[in-house]
Amino acid sequence: QLQLVESGGGLVQPGGSLRLSCVGSGSTLDYYVIGWFRQAPGKEREGVSCIDSSDGSTYYADSVKGRFTISMDNAKNAVTLQMNSLKPEDTAVYSCAGSRRPLLLFRDYNRPYEFDDWGQGTQVTVSS
Repeated sequence: QLQLVESGGGLVQPGGSLRLSCVGSGSTLDYYVIGWFRQAPGKEREGVSCIDSSDGSTYYADSVKGRFTISMDNAKNAVTLQMNSLKPEDTAVYSCAGSRRPLLLFRDYNRPYEFDDWGQGTQVTVSS
């Protein structure tokens, strides 16, 4: 079974950058769809971005398009999320999740129930 561990969260000023990492163990990330989700206090969990490791295709929520970049790091069996131009509204707990099902990224990036294996999350706070 796949285990996922996130890291890289922290406190950053508006306009700053953070790089989140999601490292897999117990299984290679090959043939997984890996998604990043976030949940702010009092709000529902929302999909941020996802990547299909089988072909490298990606999808981004409109709210982060042009600012966030998701990528595979095959050497580390990891997925990274580079977050630039951060805004206070990006503040949330960020979690990565994996699915071995053939998902439709444009639809399923925002469907947590399509993902089976979850990390514990990492806090991102954007504040001056």
